[in-house]
Amino acid sequence: MKVTKFTFWFVAIVSITAAAGCTQPKSSDVNTTTQTLATPEPTPDKDAIVAEITRMENDWPRIWKEKDGAAVRRIEADDIILLSFSGMLGSKEQDIKDVGAGNLTFESWDVSEINVKIIDNDAAVAGILMTLTKAKYSDGANTEDVSGHYRALDTFARRNGQWQVVASSVVKLNRDAEQSLAATKIPSPATSNTPMIKSSPAATPKPPATRRPPSPTPANQ
Repeated sequence: MKVTKFTFWFVAIVSITAAAGCTQPKSSDVNTTTQTLATPEPTPDKDAIVAEITRMENDWPRIWKEKDGAAVRRIEADDIILLSFSGMLGSKEQDIKDVGAGNLTFESWDVSEINVKIIDNDAAVAGILMTLTKAKYSDGANTEDVSGHYRALDTFARRNGQWQVVASSVVKLNRDAEQSLAATKIPSPATSNTPMIKSSPAATPKPPATRRPPSPTPANQ
């Protein structure tokens, strides 16, 4: 068989192509083996979160009774956003002063609803319906009756392992809402009509699941 230069040239090209195909790395395999897998987020312990937030909410009647300003400093975040039912913005420092001075007094502070929504391991929201009876707020110069039904919405965040309230708003029920509440309210074991705070040493009230009392309307409004 006659071997020509074209034959040698063709064989050389085929050999180079085959060698290149054998030595070329498989990019898909490399990417698969070197890819870093994302660590899944841990599943929130919902029962533990609800229990901790409920414990914090339940402590507020004691905080006011004992004028425990240090507890307010722990529970409320430094950058907390506080919105009262009058539309006025509050502050952590004002809450600490009010609690320390005992500016709020009440005969009973009852809760009929508390609903905690878990967002993730470090965030949750609590919705509350609370009833204050014979409640008065005084700043030393003016005294206002703040009795009534209120709905509160508290946002919690866990920072450095500590749950704190980072935002809170309170809405006072108007007459229509009061009538609707009276028409739809169903008694349950969770509803208590017994006064929460009494001056008698023999009293053993169950603290309600509420975070903070409503702020009064300023006297100049």
